[in-house]
Amino acid sequence: MRLEEAAAFLGLPLWIWQVANLALFFALLAYFVARPLAQAFRKRQEEVAARGHEAERLRAEVARLGAEIHERLSRLDRELADVLARGSAEGEMERAALLARADGEAERVKRESIEEIERRLASAHDALRQAAADLVASSAREIVTREITEDDRRRLLEEGVVRLEASR
Repeated sequence: MRLEEAAAFLGLPLWIWQVANLALFFALLAYFVARPLAQAFRKRQEEVAARGHEAERLRAEVARLGAEIHERLSRLDRELADVLARGSAEGEMERAALLARADGEAERVKRESIEEIERRLASAHDALRQAAADLVASSAREIVTREITEDDRRRLLEEGVVRLEASR
């Protein structure tokens, strides 16, 4: 009887108490460990999804800006072709009208027409470069402002100081 008494507690066999203890341990483990871990993983998954959506939005914005720049370049090319066509036509008309005067006068008018076309072309290119540079700088400023951390700023400042000292 002693062996049977030792193998029982409160009238129940010890193995039942051991199974109950194991079940209670797993329940506590699930409550205190699994639930917070699941919440942490869920939160991290939501953060990754949000960053993915933000990246997609930024890609769409970049694509839109690229299309806008491409459209502006196309429009500028058409305008340049029109300017070149008009300038060429004007130059030919002037040359025909001035042929009667002298060859020297005709060369002067032709040279002035070509220079005017080149100035307009250079001015249009400069305006386009400036607009593209402003768009790129604005986008880069937004991205750098949003993405750069205080550690990155500190590191960039230290690298700048080292380069400045090295250049002296």
